[in-house]
Amino acid sequence: MPILLEGTCHCKAVKYTVESNTPVPFMICQCSICRKVGGYMGSCNIMGNTKTLNIIRGKDKIKVYVAAVEFDKDDKVKKAGNCKRSFCSECSSMLWNYHDEYPDWIYPFASTIDAPNPLPPIPEGQHVVSIMRGCCPDHVPKPEGAKVYKAYGAAKGIEVAMA
Repeated sequence: MPILLEGTCHCKAVKYTVESNTPVPFMICQCSICRKVGGYMGSCNIMGNTKTLNIIRGKDKIKVYVAAVEFDKDDKVKKAGNCKRSFCSECSSMLWNYHDEYPDWIYPFASTIDAPNPLPPIPEGQHVVSIMRGCCPDHVPKPEGAKVYKAYGAAKGIEVAMA
């Protein structure tokens, strides 16, 4: 049964709600894009049901970034990815990812979810999963106790890993 999540950017200009069947923040992506745009050591994405996304305020503040996945020798974009990252144009907070190939799912960043409905803890016996470590420099720490995968690992997405 889905739960309603409420999220905001840091400056509160953008506020949204989305329903999630998998609200436990357990998958940390450590690809070069998530490390650069999310800061720290990656981004913790959860899964929401795209059709339930409701932007309460700040739609005019939301911008979309499509990350480059390949550069030429002069650091010019050679190839763009297919992930659309929405962020607040006021404070730069990353809000969610969307992939055209997974139209039913939207991936809010766990860091945007606020009270009164905080995210539940990771269930006993489950582990945090660290994905995309294959492109991660050694100086970026692995999350403590995480199962680590060089690519996506055993799951092709959060919805598969939670099953």
